[in-house]
Amino acid sequence: PAGSRFRKRLAPGHRLFPSHRAAYLPPVMTTSSESSGRPGLLFLCVANSARSQIAEGWARALAPPGTPIFSAGSEPGTLNPHAVTVMGEVGLDISAHHSKGLDAIALEKIQTVVTLCSDEVCPTLPGSVERLHWPFPDPAGQGKTAAEELKAFRAARDAIGERLRDWLTERH
Repeated sequence: PAGSRFRKRLAPGHRLFPSHRAAYLPPVMTTSSESSGRPGLLFLCVANSARSQIAEGWARALAPPGTPIFSAGSEPGTLNPHAVTVMGEVGLDISAHHSKGLDAIALEKIQTVVTLCSDEVCPTLPGSVERLHWPFPDPAGQGKTAAEELKAFRAARDAIGERLRDWLTERH
């Protein structure tokens, strides 16, 4: 099934959302008037190359089954290979992801938009959606060596994963 490549065994210390071990839970929703039948979750940043891709990978593994998960950027670049590497370290394969703009997203399916920008100006999404802002520093270019940059990507991966797990737990 779609997204099944994200349901691989996770590294020690990481856990899947309980719905993957128990009976199916409905997609993440707020109220019926807010959701309008749109259970989708969109992670949004500028380049859609690192943070939003990491968040999309985590969400595909942690969100209830059937939840539409997307990521996009206002100025899409290319998927950062360090994002692929660090997600692979926790058993999540995002190598098939690619950077995309909002024009590639079915916006009518979006209920919740999470912006992940920290120092840069975050893109916005017009319309009636729940908006969350989780400011995480961009790990790209953090460090003088590849090892230092990978350390920054691991920190971003872990922080985004923890925040997403907490948010999903709060919602259920």
